[in-house]
Amino acid sequence: MTFALEADRLRHTFGAVTALDNVSVRVASGELLAVVGESGSGKSTLLRAFNRMIDPQHGLVRVEGDDVKAISAVTLRRRIGYVPQNGGLMPHWRVLRNVALVPQLNNVTQSLQSAREALQLVGLPADTYGDRFPHQLSGGQRQRVSIARALAAQQSIVLLDEPFGALDAISRGQLHESFAALRTTLSFTAVLVTHDLAEAALLADSIAVMREGRIEQQGTFHALRDAPATPYVAMLLKQALQSAASLGARA
Repeated sequence: MTFALEADRLRHTFGAVTALDNVSVRVASGELLAVVGESGSGKSTLLRAFNRMIDPQHGLVRVEGDDVKAISAVTLRRRIGYVPQNGGLMPHWRVLRNVALVPQLNNVTQSLQSAREALQLVGLPADTYGDRFPHQLSGGQRQRVSIARALAAQQSIVLLDEPFGALDAISRGQLHESFAALRTTLSFTAVLVTHDLAEAALLADSIAVMREGRIEQQGTFHALRDAPATPYVAMLLKQALQSAASLGARA
């Protein structure tokens, strides 16, 4: 079976710090894997191994069956959508040009039309928002633009590095709903890095909990909830359930 994304026994260090310690994951086509953990757990390092922003010192990474080291980093990154934590928009470019960037780099014939369609998908019609600069948008709108840019070239794989973490609760909730609807419509494969297990439970098909460079447990939220493999996973679950209960009480 060919998986959309595979990481096999990855090891990577930054000086004396071990970021990845024998990490293996597989993501099926159309699946969303959420990688959950605190800062320094290695989750962003794992994510960036898939688009060669980091080349692990040991192990193998495959994208749709291809060894990523056999593909130039530039070619690979044009093949995979990427949403960084801060959005990564060009501040001096208008919204439509930002979203059209990857289609233009990939020589898509109607790159501006592709960008307009992507903006429509995330709820920011180009006729209203296309001529604005990023600083003229709210934080939630900027993240929607970043997601639109990742989808504009119709990539089948999207990597998201804590894209909702800096938003207020209302914007975050709205973007969660929009993103879930997008996945239903487009059926792309995704890896979502987050520190929030409740967010992972809401959006993901499968969850990998990381701590100190290792995966403590991987499975569905229900599998983790019913049988946490370690005290750390149990603690995260307790916090997520308390957070959900608190939000429910306020509603």
